[in-house]
Amino acid sequence: MRRVRAATFISLDGVMQAPGGPTEDPTGGFRFGGWVAPFWDDTVGSLMGEAMGEDYDLLLGRRTYEIFAAYWPFMDDEIGRKFNAVEKYVVAGPDTPMTWAGSHRLEGDVANAVRKLKQTEGRDLLIQGSSEMVHALLAADLIDELTVLTFPLVLGKGKRLFDDRSQPHAWTMKKTHPSQTGVVITRYERGGEVPTGSFGGDDPSEAELARRARWAREAHEAPAEWS
Repeated sequence: MRRVRAATFISLDGVMQAPGGPTEDPTGGFRFGGWVAPFWDDTVGSLMGEAMGEDYDLLLGRRTYEIFAAYWPFMDDEIGRKFNAVEKYVVAGPDTPMTWAGSHRLEGDVANAVRKLKQTEGRDLLIQGSSEMVHALLAADLIDELTVLTFPLVLGKGKRLFDDRSQPHAWTMKKTHPSQTGVVITRYERGGEVPTGSFGGDDPSEAELARRARWAREAHEAPAEWS
């Protein structure tokens, strides 16, 4: 059975849109395309290579596939040769031509298609970019490993790694490493259920009991102006 791994660049506020360049994905008026380059150094490059690993096929959404298919077939560096050699599984409709060698279109519901693909024999499935597909797979609890490269900046608006459909889940940190430019690279594997606890103690004050009662009432009323 295959594992699904995602390796993703994000800002401090979780934006993952257009890390590679100004023209990569200006959807929604996003104006900070290329925000990764100023922080890139040898440490980030080597750790990104380690996160990607050697044994994988690519799993891509439509937009990321179209970006990659217009770039990587014409590159003869280490990543280009690897990407060009592996199989590419693509969540895209018929309007996206599968022109990149080794490309396969996944039909139907995204989660069902990836679930079936995971059950086949083969290499890990590595996601790059592909925010909409990532949202669908997190909602279906189909991602087994996350490698997050967090860059020291806030972008405000843009496509994000997580949305409110993500299944609640604990993640176990397996490795973390900072770069000299302030990028923090962290690898997580799926843990179990979300653990909870309390610092409140077993003997709440009268003020605390009153607060709970007031907030319970507010939950059924119109939203307060201030929170």
